[in-house]
Amino acid sequence: MSLGGLQFAGLDVGGLRLCPGYLDRAAQEVTLASLRDVMRVAPTYTPRMPKSGKPMSVRMTNCGALGWVTDERGYRYQPHHPVTGVPWPPIPDALLAAWRELARYPHPPEACLINVYGPDARMGLHQDRDEEDLSAPVVSLSLGDTCLFRVGGDKRSDPTRSLKLASGDVVILGGDARLAFHGVDRIMPGTSTLLPEGGRINVTLRRVTRAR
Repeated sequence: MSLGGLQFAGLDVGGLRLCPGYLDRAAQEVTLASLRDVMRVAPTYTPRMPKSGKPMSVRMTNCGALGWVTDERGYRYQPHHPVTGVPWPPIPDALLAAWRELARYPHPPEACLINVYGPDARMGLHQDRDEEDLSAPVVSLSLGDTCLFRVGGDKRSDPTRSLKLASGDVVILGGDARLAFHGVDRIMPGTSTLLPEGGRINVTLRRVTRAR
């Protein structure tokens, strides 16, 4: 996948789609309330990198039948919270509705990863490739402070481009962009009033298994 000199505004090319302002303020507040409910059942925790056990700068939790986790044992999906052992709560209806409208995929998501960024948190370039079904896209929603998002091609060495993701924006990685390397370079504090505590919440909806 090559991004060339594309302008990221209402972008839809090669499976990479950007939907600025997909959620208006009222919809953001509804979605945030549903995520707060999720986090009361499945509290956020600090994930660790494989092998080294080094803590990541984001906190995370999940909802759905499966949740993505990382620790010294590696990257994987599992049906329960790694700290409490409790099954993940269901994916909220508002997020399922976004998937139905945006995914262009006939089957529902099985996992919803919730990453919580403080003002100094970031996420290095990576691929989302722990899923069996790579024909399904990853649908990513942003809430809270704007972030500087970086995306490239399917090789780590490919050129990258950066764009700002504001509260309510959605990015979809599908098609040729499904395995695009991407990450978050930084958070821009004070750019949103949605989260009283500041920071950013990123939600990624994923299909994990192949539909039978």
